[in-house]
Amino acid sequence: MAKTAAALHILVKQKAQAEKLLADLEQGAHFQTLAKKNSTCPSGKQGGDLGEFRRGQMVPAFDKAVFSCPLLTPYGPVKTAFGYHIIKVLWRN
Repeated sequence: MAKTAAALHILVKQKAQAEKLLADLEQGAHFQTLAKKNSTCPSGKQGGDLGEFRRGQMVPAFDKAVFSCPLLTPYGPVKTAFGYHIIKVLWRN
């Protein structure tokens, strides 16, 4: 059975911006609010919600992070060809 997960993410172009967003989240900022304001990904309009996806559907660095980082804790920045991601995994199996 293929592993699946659901996650939110915020995608930005600059590592420094990703690090600032991560710090804001650690201070209690709301993930979806920051995604709507800052994410360059179309999913930002939905608060960064990527929905459910299978292992291997996302680019390798993102996929690896989603299937290994702590649940429900903002994680990153993770660099891909798209930019820098802050990821919050909602669940995985």
